[in-house]
Amino acid sequence: MNYFVTGTDTEIGKTTITGGLLLAFAAHGRRAAGMKPVAAGFAHDSRPVSEDAEQLIACSVPGLTYQAVNPYLLKAPTSPHIAALLEQRIIEWSPIATAFKYLSRAAEVVLVEGVGGWHVPLSTELMLADIPRRLNLPVILVAGIRLGAINHTLLTAQAIGADGCRLCGWIANIVDRDYAYSAESLATLRERLKVPCLAVVPWTATPAPHEIMQSLLHVPALLESDAQSL
Repeated sequence: MNYFVTGTDTEIGKTTITGGLLLAFAAHGRRAAGMKPVAAGFAHDSRPVSEDAEQLIACSVPGLTYQAVNPYLLKAPTSPHIAALLEQRIIEWSPIATAFKYLSRAAEVVLVEGVGGWHVPLSTELMLADIPRRLNLPVILVAGIRLGAINHTLLTAQAIGADGCRLCGWIANIVDRDYAYSAESLATLRERLKVPCLAVVPWTATPAPHEIMQSLLHVPALLESDAQSL
C-alpha cells in the first residue's frame, strides 16, 4: 500500500497531513515511510535540509537516509523547475525511482508527498504527475478548506483523472478558522466528488502530525478496504 499525497495548493498542510498519516499507519502496526522527492526552499546555507522532509523522517520508520526521503533539494522557494534552473540543475527521473525503491524495501507503506499543487513542472521533461503515474500510486488529495476550496478541489480532482492517475480519496484540512462557510464547502465537495472523504482535520493553532493523528487514525483501514475492492 503506497500512495501519493498532493494538495489543492501550496501551504495547505500536505506535510502535516502526510506525517499524521504515517503515524496513523504506525499505530496500526505498519512500517511506514514518507518521501518528499522534490523540495524547494531552505532557510540556511549552513544547514541545507528541507523542513518538510525532516518532519516526514521524524514520523517514519527509523533508519532512513535523508537522501532517500528527499533526493532533490533546491534553494529557491519557487516552482521546482525554476529553482533547478537557477542552480543549473535538472531534475531527472532516475534518482527519484531509486529512492522510492529503497524506501519500498524499508517499509510496508510509502507515502510520497508532492510539491505545491498538482500541475507543477519539475523540468522540461517531467511534471509532478509523472511521479504517481510512473510509480502507479493512487492519489490522496489534501483539500485546504478556505475561500476558493470548492473550485481548487474540483479542478484538481479533474486534473488527476485527466493525467491518468487514480484519485482514491480526499482529506479536508480546515486551514482558515475564520472562514464562515466551511461546512457548506465540505457538503458541496462530498456531493460532487466521486471518491470518499477520508477525514476532516479541524483547525489547530499548532498544526503538527502528532496533533492531528487522532483525526486520521481510521484512514489506514479505509485505504486498505479500497485496495481490496480493486
